[in-house]
Amino acid sequence: MKLNIYLCVAVMAAVTYLIRALPLVLIRNKIKNRFFASFLYYVPFVTLSVMIFPDILASTSNTVSAVTGFAVAVIFAFAGGSLPLVSLFSVASVFITELFTK
Repeated sequence: MKLNIYLCVAVMAAVTYLIRALPLVLIRNKIKNRFFASFLYYVPFVTLSVMIFPDILASTSNTVSAVTGFAVAVIFAFAGGSLPLVSLFSVASVFITELFTK
């Protein structure tokens, strides 16, 4: 059975549109439930983290250097470092780890 490509594209477009349009139509008032509001607040951060973390581990030729760079970035970020400082120290730690683990 050969599917019509236009039918597939129409179904995908409808599903995508419904997922984005239904919350706008159904949720008209401000969300008062603190748990649900908190959940919706953190969804973008979790989604970004889930997309980025596997690439962090596969970004270098050695997993040890990738984990080292990630650990350094987390430590400096929690210590309150700025984004350029966190990036600089993370890249430097990966570079130094790559020099010693070959």
